[in-house]
Amino acid sequence: MAAKYRFITPGEDDWFPQVAFYPAVLIPVGNQKLGFSSGHPQYFLPIWLQKDFGLWTVYGGGGYWINPGAGNKNYGFTGVAVWRKISEQLDLGVEIFYQTSSATGIKNSTGFDFGAIYDLSEHWHLEVSAGTGIQNRSTTNQFSYYLGLRLTF
Repeated sequence: MAAKYRFITPGEDDWFPQVAFYPAVLIPVGNQKLGFSSGHPQYFLPIWLQKDFGLWTVYGGGGYWINPGAGNKNYGFTGVAVWRKISEQLDLGVEIFYQTSSATGIKNSTGFDFGAIYDLSEHWHLEVSAGTGIQNRSTTNQFSYYLGLRLTF
């Protein structure tokens, strides 16, 4: 669950980006015994910047994860993404990101993803991405993927 609060909203012709605070709470729902959950909620406190250039959008920022649980560590995350509007309903993008260690014995990681957002309607959006690690790939992210359905209002 997340909520965005945009506190800087430039006009169309302004040179500076939008700036938002976008805190999130991840509630554990997976089976902790099978390793699908830490059993504790996690909290993300980020600042994001975004600038649109016609069909292109660039955004990025970073924040701090509060990651309770045995062996877990609080950690930082930062990244930047570039997206292009392909059609009225489809956006394609690429991102690169860096994350500090989130648990004892886990190394810092850098990775990248390719993604797509397809607008099913004004409020419902299908999101997909796939990527891999660059730094410490063999121990942090050999391959990752995401499929999500987002509701906006």
